[in-house]
Amino acid sequence: MNEDKKEKIIIYTDGSSSGNPGPGGWAAVILFHPHPASPLLRGRSKEGVFEIGGGEKMTTNNRMELTAVIKALDYFTNFKNFKFIIHTDAEYVLKGITQWARNWQKNGWRTKNRKPVLNQDLWRELIELDLKIKQSGNSIEWKLVLAHTGVVLNERCDKIAVGFSLGGHPDPFRGTLADYQKFLGHKIL
Repeated sequence: MNEDKKEKIIIYTDGSSSGNPGPGGWAAVILFHPHPASPLLRGRSKEGVFEIGGGEKMTTNNRMELTAVIKALDYFTNFKNFKFIIHTDAEYVLKGITQWARNWQKNGWRTKNRKPVLNQDLWRELIELDLKIKQSGNSIEWKLVLAHTGVVLNERCDKIAVGFSLGGHPDPFRGTLADYQKFLGHKIL
């Protein structure tokens, strides 16, 4: 299917840890704006937004960044012919999946300095998800956003992830895009 005709699902992700290692949190904001024949509608009448997040008692920031992307993509393993646009402020995640992962696999999961790749379990999971999603006719576009620069959805992910890292239980939003924009006090699309 032509890339321009694919429905887009926009995902923002972030991870946080209070100490490195320390308690951590992850979050994702997922937006969709389906056309009338979309399988996304399934009883809905409008576009939508949903947030997800979680935490771990002892982890690192990089593990939480990877977890956020994995948890977000895991929702879409059965979707076909969509374009996923993933925004992350973690250069580690972006370069890892788009540049380094192939070499790690070829080199027996060793870096160019011959050291074992850190977070190998999560990298393997992300690579497997990436492949599964692409085999279903989907595409993934990765975008780097600068952290703490006022990018509304990145800031929202950060707030949720930090909340979980501090032991809180942020209440994730689920609803229409219009309601989400009111909730945030910003127009986002």
